[in-house]
Amino acid sequence: MIYTSTKVRYLILFVVMVFASSVLSYSSEDIFPGLTSTRNDATQHTIGVNQSYYSLLDFDDDTEFDLATRGLLIAPESLEIRDSTGKVIWSQKAYEFLGDYYLAPDTVNPSLWRNTLLNHHYGLFEVVEGIYQVRGYDFANITFVETRSGGWILMDTGMSIECAKAAKQLVDEYFGPRPILAIIISHTHIDHFGGMAGVVDKTQVADRHLSIMDQLDSGKIPIIVPQGFAQHAISENVYAGSAMARRATYQYGTFLDIDEKGKMALGIGLAQSVGTTSFIMPTHEISYTGETIIIDGVEMQFQLTPGTEAPAEMNTYFPQFGALWMAENCNATLHNLYTLRGAEVRDAVAWAKYLLEAIQLYGKEAEVVFHSHNWPRWGNDEVIMYLENTAAVYKFIHDQTLLYISLGYTSDEISNMIALPEYFEQFWYTRGYYGTLAHNSKAVYQKYMGWYDANPVNLNPLEPTDRARKLVEYLGDTQRVLELAYEDFLAGEYQWVAEITNILVFADPDNIEARLLCAAALEQLGYQAESGTWRSAYLSGAKELREGVSKDWERRATASVDILMNMTSEMLLDYLAVVIDSKASEEVNLCFNLILTDTQERYFVHWYHGVLLYYNGRTEDDADATFTCPRIGLAALIAKDWQQIDYLIRSEGDRSVLNLIADAIVSADRFFNIVEPKIQ
Repeated sequence: MIYTSTKVRYLILFVVMVFASSVLSYSSEDIFPGLTSTRNDATQHTIGVNQSYYSLLDFDDDTEFDLATRGLLIAPESLEIRDSTGKVIWSQKAYEFLGDYYLAPDTVNPSLWRNTLLNHHYGLFEVVEGIYQVRGYDFANITFVETRSGGWILMDTGMSIECAKAAKQLVDEYFGPRPILAIIISHTHIDHFGGMAGVVDKTQVADRHLSIMDQLDSGKIPIIVPQGFAQHAISENVYAGSAMARRATYQYGTFLDIDEKGKMALGIGLAQSVGTTSFIMPTHEISYTGETIIIDGVEMQFQLTPGTEAPAEMNTYFPQFGALWMAENCNATLHNLYTLRGAEVRDAVAWAKYLLEAIQLYGKEAEVVFHSHNWPRWGNDEVIMYLENTAAVYKFIHDQTLLYISLGYTSDEISNMIALPEYFEQFWYTRGYYGTLAHNSKAVYQKYMGWYDANPVNLNPLEPTDRARKLVEYLGDTQRVLELAYEDFLAGEYQWVAEITNILVFADPDNIEARLLCAAALEQLGYQAESGTWRSAYLSGAKELREGVSKDWERRATASVDILMNMTSEMLLDYLAVVIDSKASEEVNLCFNLILTDTQERYFVHWYHGVLLYYNGRTEDDADATFTCPRIGLAALIAKDWQQIDYLIRSEGDRSVLNLIADAIVSADRFFNIVEPKIQ
């Protein structure tokens, strides 16, 4: 038994509930012997797992440290970046505690600890003479390529305006102020373009309606991106952006403390900055592999790599430097075929193919490979081996997952079976600090087979809360289940303990014992995780089970004003359709015309029984209403900003249609539950 007296147990629970805050801030009383309602130490089982990594991996190999520190030109003694209100939005200072330990603490996987030490290096680095990187100033690097007349071509701009400004200031401090002649954005993820407005003003940007040569001749700054960039960059940050942002708090450990029991590095950087994001519409899209642009004496050859790490992405080769920029297709770690925040599954075969194509195109000449995260690698032989080994790992995951699929194994079975060949395990850059072998194999399964494992029992399963309640009903004695779960916890069966206690939580979110035992199990899984994202997810789940969902968060908007204003009219209409609640508009059946004054577009919209359809290029005389406005009027309607709606949208016919639409629009839940049932 856990307690000697049932009355004592319930007395303790009563006291805990009486003094609990509205966000479940529990008493520090021990709920189970050896466990507290706050963060716990590593158990002996976790210590044993973590210690085993010292014999598994060669920690005497300092190659990655040599690479990560090579070419350092300048760095501040301490780094902390704040926004205009004084809020810290990026901090290397927070990780200075790393120096207090000679070996990894018991609560951190030694391999992940090592990766965190590597990502703690920051400053301005020389890749080769003429190419420089600011690393450790944001989640992603900003690269500065020197042109013939002493200007800069920027490769990516980081995630936050504040971080991009700080990076540019560091470069100016070392080289003196220099003009920016062009910006290259490698792909569609916001940590690579969100800082644009920190290094360039919109008034300085070239006219995107001009040819690239005319843009360069104009003296203004072209923004060069891979084909399809704008569509994918905008859609990813809008359509499912709010849900992705909430899930990203788990992947990136947004609410975790930064210490030996909290957040570590995420494999490709320390963390995401939480400053102001921006978006400036690109002025030129690279349309084919081999397209070459020369800017002030610097030649750039582009290789399109769609469907790899991002739906629109490209590598860039600088022949005069012998330098190959691999965007985020290489990162000195195993990357994601599926990202935990949620995204489209990536194509492992395409990823491998484009890495091999890069070898074919540039392998004979490239003397250095560098990328948008982590550190470069030098020497032609090393460049080729690095690219080929990275390609081989993605191809292995793809091929072996399909082999196991052909043998009838399911996604969960395959993820527990698959293991890299010993040869690839030895390289630090194939370790799963960001992506993992397990969840990448699940991504391949999903790409080919979808969510269904062919077992009809799983064809239409019960909703999680209903399933949990039925299981609890069948289990009968919940207290006995907790006692058994605690015994398994003491035996180190943390995954099972997390699973069974989370069922109890979904059946009864007020079961404090279940919450805290589930949190304790997730915590030990986090302490053991080699992947920074897995650690963040486990520890975030544990934190919310103990304290509830934090609402004290000024969330960075997933769809910034810049992004919304650059959505096409059809994107805005598609987004409007997404945010309309069909249940609230099931009885609606009406039509309206939409005339957009700034784009000269006309749409006929049929909204019926919860579905919004539209026809481009036509209007109908018998529509219930006609609305005329600039495109921003659609954004105002989606935001339900009535002051702007009344000002921007002119109507003919039934203006109450606008009220019906606004009433049916649902605002996103920025704080929905993840490790406990959604509040109805």
